[in-house]
Amino acid sequence: MGGARLHPRRLMRVCVAAAGALATAAALVPAAAAPAQVPPEPTPAPPDAAVPPPVPVAPTVPAPTVPAPAVPAPTPTPTPSPLTPAPEPPAPVAKPKRPAPKRPAVQRLERHGRVSYFAFVDDRAMARAKPRARAKPRARLRLTTEDGTDELVTVLARTRDASGRSWLQVRLPVRPNNTTGWVPESALGPLHRVRTWLRIDTEHFRISLLKAGRVVFRAQIGVGQPQWPTPHGEYYIRSRLSGYGVKGAFYGPIAFGTSAHSDQLTGWPAGGIVGIHGTSLPSLIPGRISHGCIRLRNPDILRLDRLMTVGTPVTIS
Repeated sequence: MGGARLHPRRLMRVCVAAAGALATAAALVPAAAAPAQVPPEPTPAPPDAAVPPPVPVAPTVPAPTVPAPAVPAPTPTPTPSPLTPAPEPPAPVAKPKRPAPKRPAVQRLERHGRVSYFAFVDDRAMARAKPRARAKPRARLRLTTEDGTDELVTVLARTRDASGRSWLQVRLPVRPNNTTGWVPESALGPLHRVRTWLRIDTEHFRISLLKAGRVVFRAQIGVGQPQWPTPHGEYYIRSRLSGYGVKGAFYGPIAFGTSAHSDQLTGWPAGGIVGIHGTSLPSLIPGRISHGCIRLRNPDILRLDRLMTVGTPVTIS
C-alpha cells in the first residue's frame, strides 16, 4: 500500500497542534545562558604607522625608616652557687658634710728687706694667741719701754674676726724671745712703713743693713761671750738712745734697744735687754766680748744711725 496522503485541512490542524506542543515544551525548559561576549581582537596597526613613546613614570622613593630606640636588655641577676660567692651589698652612701665656715683671710704685712710696718702702742691691751676676744692671753702691752721711750711693736699681719673687728698680729718685746700675739687694731696707733732690715751674723761677726732689697751697710761687730751668748731669732729695733755725755763713754755715742732679751741675764738692769751700741774698746772688735749685746766701732754706729730707724726688723743668726 502506498503512503497515505492527508487532506490539506487535516495537515494544517496537525501542524498547528505540533506548534502548540513545541511552545508548551519551550515554556517548561529554562532559558540557556547567553554566550560570553568575546572582545574583538585589536586590529594591528599598519607597518608605516608611528608608535607613540612610552609615558615616563617617576620612581617611587621609599620613606626613611626611623629606627626604634634600643631598649637595654635587663641585666640578669647572677645566681649564687657554691663555687661563686654572692655579690656584696652596696655600701651605704655617706651624707654630705656641711662645709666648715670660712675663716677670715689673713693679710701678711712683713716682707724682710722690702717693706715692714710698726706702730706705737696707744692702749695697754692684752695680746692673745688668736684673733679672738676670748683667746688665750700672751702678754699685756706697755705704753713705755724700760728706758722710758714710747713703746712700739712690729706688725706682722692683719685680719678680722666673725664680728668684723680688726686684729693685728705683732711681735712682742717679752720673754720668751720670738713671742707673737694678736691685739685689737684700736690698741695701736697708725702703721708706719719701713724698708730696712738689719741682719746680724754671730758666727762671722758681721752686721749688714738692707734697704729695698739692697745692702747699704756692712761692718764688723762684737757679740756675746759663750756664757752670755747673743740670742738668735726675729726681733726689731725698739728704741734709740743718745747723749751719753763725755767722749769715750762705754756704750759709745748711740745705742739702739731691741726686743730681744738675754736668756741668762734675767736679773740684769732693765731686764737684760739686748742692745746695739758703740764702744770705748774698739780694739776688741771683732770677737765674743760682750754680755750679749752687739758692739760696733763708734764711726760704724754713727753711720748706721743715719740709715736705720726704729721699727726696723732684726734677724740674729
